Amino acid sequence: MSAPLLAPGTRAPDFTLHATPDQRLALDELRGRRVILVFYPADFSPVCGDELALYNQLLPDFHRLGAELVGISVDGPWCHRAFAEARSLHFTLLSDFEPKGAVARAYGAYREHEGVCDRVLYLLDEQGVVRWAYRSPVGVNPGADGILDALEALAMPAAGSAA
Repeated sequence: MSAPLLAPGTRAPDFTLHATPDQRLALDELRGRRVILVFYPADFSPVCGDELALYNQLLPDFHRLGAELVGISVDGPWCHRAFAEARSLHFTLLSDFEPKGAVARAYGAYREHEGVCDRVLYLLDEQGVVRWAYRSPVGVNPGADGILDALEALAMPAAGSAA
């Protein structure tokens, strides 16, 4: 049984992970921008490859809506590099390798018995607060409709506020 996802309104746990074998990225470096976190089981798996390729195609839409896309799995940074090159991915993949799955656990996105990330999506606002979360069955590509709907809803001014 997977841990519950972080509820909307929850401050996203901070983390610093390897983006490349010699560079790290901290979540707080992305403050001021919306962030889509994509937890996925494994580089080079068919469903993950298709899911991340779809998000790669939608990068212009994500950027237009003010969001940065970041993938996270327990694979190492060298594996991420090979995967990104093989699939021509143009967004950051972070390695939750050591301690294995620590960030995924903090986000309720770790599959303890398999030792991989669950297939989970989060949308964080500019202050690092969870605005939307979704867990897909591990063998199912969740697509992008949910992310796009959540981003568009976040982009709309609140009802009753001055435009």
